[in-house]
Amino acid sequence: MPDTATLSSVFDAAVQPLTESGAFAKVARTDAGLRCDALHVEEECYYAVTADPDGTVRAGWYSPDRWISGSIEGDLVHTGDKIDELLEEELVDQGVSQSIALEHYRNNDKVFVFHGRLDLPSDPAEASALVVKVLLAFQACFVELGDMSPEEDD
Repeated sequence: MPDTATLSSVFDAAVQPLTESGAFAKVARTDAGLRCDALHVEEECYYAVTADPDGTVRAGWYSPDRWISGSIEGDLVHTGDKIDELLEEELVDQGVSQSIALEHYRNNDKVFVFHGRLDLPSDPAEASALVVKVLLAFQACFVELGDMSPEEDD
């Protein structure tokens, strides 16, 4: 696992390719990592890769909005799909062989969370590339669920 200084450079290096991907409304570097705001949604929701104080890196989808979280849950119940399997397909499409087991809950800050642990390689360039691919996989997975995709005009 990269140290704090290396993690900082990994996150810094991921900003430009994530911004250039056009997959997010905004990409921002935060104290804990990266935040990528979702496109085409009125509610606050975002994808992030963050490092906990103990160095654990997590990737996920986050929103304080109960309704958008509920719409995703509803789609999963209705289709019978498993979120881990949907994400795994998108990770494979991005060329990522690592699986991410997702937890889903509402945290102490009243934010709905779908996230899991991400194991980064020690090489900073490889770690940065992995962060980009994982965030793009999360976006591709969640954009198809619930109220995450833009509404079509009738």
